[in-house]
Amino acid sequence: MLHPLFTPEHEEFRAFARKFVETELAPHAAEWERDEYFADWVFKRMGDLGLLGLRYPPEYGGQGGDWGHAVVLAEEMARCGSGGVGMAVAVQSEMATPPILKFGTEDQKRRYLVPAIRGEKVACLGITEPGAGSDVASIETTATRDGEEWVVNGRKTFITNGVRADFCVLVTRTDKPAGYEGFSLFLVDTSLPGFAVSRKLDKLGMRSSDTAELVLDDVRLPAEALLGEDGKGFVQIMWELQGERLIGVAGAVAGARLAVERTLEYAKERHAFGRPIGSFQVNRHKFAEMATELEAARQLTYDTALAWERGEYPVKEISMAKLFSGIVVDRVMNTCLQLHGAYGYAAGWVERAWRDSRLLRIGGGTDEIMREIVSRAMGVVGGRD
Repeated sequence: MLHPLFTPEHEEFRAFARKFVETELAPHAAEWERDEYFADWVFKRMGDLGLLGLRYPPEYGGQGGDWGHAVVLAEEMARCGSGGVGMAVAVQSEMATPPILKFGTEDQKRRYLVPAIRGEKVACLGITEPGAGSDVASIETTATRDGEEWVVNGRKTFITNGVRADFCVLVTRTDKPAGYEGFSLFLVDTSLPGFAVSRKLDKLGMRSSDTAELVLDDVRLPAEALLGEDGKGFVQIMWELQGERLIGVAGAVAGARLAVERTLEYAKERHAFGRPIGSFQVNRHKFAEMATELEAARQLTYDTALAWERGEYPVKEISMAKLFSGIVVDRVMNTCLQLHGAYGYAAGWVERAWRDSRLLRIGGGTDEIMREIVSRAMGVVGGRD
């Protein structure tokens, strides 16, 4: 039974995306994990197939699709076998570029959005800093007016696609005394003088994606580099984060469901004490619990995506989906690894999936931040708030 988010056309697209992932990406997963860098051709190939602009208008090279298409792709990318690939693609198509479509000028859309959809330019999103993660309001990177130009100084870290990016959607402070009204977004070409990758970061999971620390030292930007209105950057990036969280949840839940399927196959084949380990009641019940919790997480994600597609702005529900799904995925992946025993602890798909899955409870806003958003939306406010 199809969820109302989907139509038979979405399922046809799912079959297409699955075939692409399983035949063109998955065979390289082990190599990309070992190299800690997936091949650059992935972006261009996916651009040629129309997979980087599913929700974008045809006039910019997009497919004119909806959130259902975006969720399907996120789910099918989990079959790649290397979580970093799906994450990097999501940054390209569902995190860094949506603000360009929503807030950008026509010239900015032509210069940045169109080549990004084609896979000709790689995008990154510069939010997190060494001293500002989930607390976006603590960002210290500054953009100061100098005549007709802006001068940017600061550091960004944990930036997916940061090593190979051609441009960055950058969050800055343009007026610190103005508080939340003092943030602005800029489109920054990474080839500009003063823009540098200070180091490529080593990570627990998502190892095939490049994650960078960036330094901006007196980077001079023209006035037309401002994305949206000056002083509206905080509201704009809060809007972006909702889509980022939703697409991240969809991919992580799909990855966990795939892990359960593969673990179930293993439990039917692996014998202990003269019988398949899956036949023991304690393990049968684990599979029942995992399947139930993942289905609840999936339906919550679908309901939330449908609300967004219908024009709502479901911040509370997105936060709920991310919080609940992160906890469920974490528990499921621990169980899958445990059921594999020593084989799970050894290098292979299950330990890789376990490592990759842990990011959901941190990236895009931690569990603690999600709890704050949900509780405040319910009218529960702390004594110092």
